Amino acid sequence: MDARELTQRLKSEARRLGFDLVGCCRATKPSNIELFRAWLDAGYAGKMDYIPCRAKAYEHPRHVLEGAQSILMLAVNYRTGAAQPRAAGQGRVSTYAWGNVDYHDLLHEKLHRLVDFQRQLLPDAQARGVVDTAPLLERDFARLAGLGWLGKNTLLLNQQFGSQFFLAAMLTDVVLDYDEPFTTDHCGTCRACLDACPTNAFPQPYVLDARRCISYLTIELRDSFPEELRERVGDWLFGCDVCQDVCPWNHRVPTTNEPAFQPAEDKNPVDLVALFQLDDHDFRRMFRHTPLWRARRSGILRNAAIVLGNNPCPTGSDALIKGLNDPDALVRSACAWALGEYGNTESIRTLERRLEVEQDDEVVQEIHAALKIV
Repeated sequence: MDARELTQRLKSEARRLGFDLVGCCRATKPSNIELFRAWLDAGYAGKMDYIPCRAKAYEHPRHVLEGAQSILMLAVNYRTGAAQPRAAGQGRVSTYAWGNVDYHDLLHEKLHRLVDFQRQLLPDAQARGVVDTAPLLERDFARLAGLGWLGKNTLLLNQQFGSQFFLAAMLTDVVLDYDEPFTTDHCGTCRACLDACPTNAFPQPYVLDARRCISYLTIELRDSFPEELRERVGDWLFGCDVCQDVCPWNHRVPTTNEPAFQPAEDKNPVDLVALFQLDDHDFRRMFRHTPLWRARRSGILRNAAIVLGNNPCPTGSDALIKGLNDPDALVRSACAWALGEYGNTESIRTLERRLEVEQDDEVVQEIHAALKIV
């Protein structure tokens, strides 16, 4: 079987498995590796220490699969529809996380089947499927494979699917028939994504300072939010879609046929007050196999407190008072700040009582700030 026939058979199987976009490129040194290094040197990765710790591994796909010759780049559309209106006491979740399935699990299953398919064709060949956890610059290789161009918000854009898709890759030690790289930038003079960002997370086009990105703050950051960014988080409980929502290329994206991505009733949007009533078991049952589990219980409740502080509601203070006595200091800290935003008599008295017993220095500082104690 020659490279052309093998590639066509792999692509056909990938489409049968449900991948909406399929392209192939050589496993080579990423063209944007110097920009990646500069991004790391600028500190834009924030506290995602796992990225700089593996910086060398990003320099070539052979660090993901020994002997890698080719990469089959794949994408799955996750667009399901519009966000539902948010009522008082609710928080928004990024579109990709509306379903009750973790996309990693779904895509890995498809990739396993694709790897098995190649094994049937070439029993001695090696292959590995990855979904955004391996040291691979997926968007760079997706461009090389002809799937789209890098937008000014740093997301890969495709003329049919905009940026609302998941990327995956299958690396193989077999030489395949490569597609032409995507060389056109269809963003033109548009800067809608840059201007709409609530936290000014783009120091320049095509560069993201993750430390200011709402998605980073609500998902990756394990500490308290920087004080100057808390109000700018607005009503985002998990992730952020602002730069995608304003992008003209996302205005006509078709909806997906994948049932697993269909919105769950309790995630579009989420009842924030109810979150503070969940015990550990219920919390795990609700989020364990969804993208939201990435933030864990402490991160989600921290985020919920910030959103309730930004958008006070009648039932919000009761939830925050409960959170102020949570075993997790990160949750208590966020609730202290949020109760300070309410500023009513009950909130003030609760903060004063908590101050008498609080042992964590950061929480104490937050309570002092909320009570305006110098």
